[in-house]
Amino acid sequence: MQPIGGKGLSLARRLYTSRTLGLALGLLCVAPAVLPLEPPAWLLLLMLFNGVLWPHLAYQWARRSPLPYRAEHRNLLIDSLTGGFWVVAMHFNPLPTAVTLSMMAMNNVAIGGVRFLLTGIAAQVLGMGVGWLLFVPVLIPQTSQLQMYACLPLLTLYPLALGWICFRQTFALGKSKRELLALSRTDSLTGLLNHGAWKDALEVEFQRCQRQQRGGAIALIDIDHFKAINDTYGHVAGDIVLRQLSKILKQNLRASDVAGRYGGDEFCVILPDVPLARAVQAMDALRDRFSGLGYEQNPALEVSLSIGLAAFNPMHADATQWLNDADLALYAAKTTGRNRVICHADGLVQRVALGSV
Repeated sequence: MQPIGGKGLSLARRLYTSRTLGLALGLLCVAPAVLPLEPPAWLLLLMLFNGVLWPHLAYQWARRSPLPYRAEHRNLLIDSLTGGFWVVAMHFNPLPTAVTLSMMAMNNVAIGGVRFLLTGIAAQVLGMGVGWLLFVPVLIPQTSQLQMYACLPLLTLYPLALGWICFRQTFALGKSKRELLALSRTDSLTGLLNHGAWKDALEVEFQRCQRQQRGGAIALIDIDHFKAINDTYGHVAGDIVLRQLSKILKQNLRASDVAGRYGGDEFCVILPDVPLARAVQAMDALRDRFSGLGYEQNPALEVSLSIGLAAFNPMHADATQWLNDADLALYAAKTTGRNRVICHADGLVQRVALGSV
């Protein structure tokens, strides 16, 4: 499928800038090589048209085309064809010829790689053939000092401009890639890490704890009776509750802590380098703050949290066992009355901190 629409228009805008500059500098390069040959008036008009008017016409042609991407590739081939034509019109003057062909080759390979470079060379050869039919070229083996100086702006300014355009495009692509990666790892409703991204972070933390022989804790957080909230107050209210919990997590966790939405009404937190007792205090304080929130849209809505905590255990073979400990603690919190923090330590599920029960 050929790229169309926005991408094609973006390419047309980028090439409009480079073509306008390149052909203006090209005119400065070609004119001193052609004028001493006493060209006919039509050739002078053609040279002015190609160097001054063609960039604007090419842009409008591409912009108004239903397939701007294909239109720009056609315009680039026309550029290559006219470049070959001017090589013959200059009677193969060495320096202007080399500069003209190399600048066009650089442009073509930057746009379409080796394949388009070869297509552009074929167009240049065709342009030379057209020029050969119109002129009787005589090889001019020498380049005058004026012609040499006239080539310098094209040799210096155009590669700089093309490099800047390529840099901006690379920077924009890199930014888009980073944004897409962030979106692929983020839960759209809460802005926290999604299930897969958080589990990746858990694996990294598990490996770090094993390697550095340091502790830490993880928490699984469940919103009590969340289905009843959705059924009673509606899914909009449920979404507000989810966003409120994510906001509380962002406001009350350390920069080094990693929070995510594990799924549905379940959240998860990695607490690096935190003893279990301190993790219990932090999670119980978070539970207390969340249960004290009010909801203007639904004043009667009351929400609480059940939280399961598990400390890092060096005897575990993988991060899944660590997560399973937290899951067992969460299950115990939900089955023993909810609205509380339960922790899993030394293979036992212990009720370390109570909520408002």
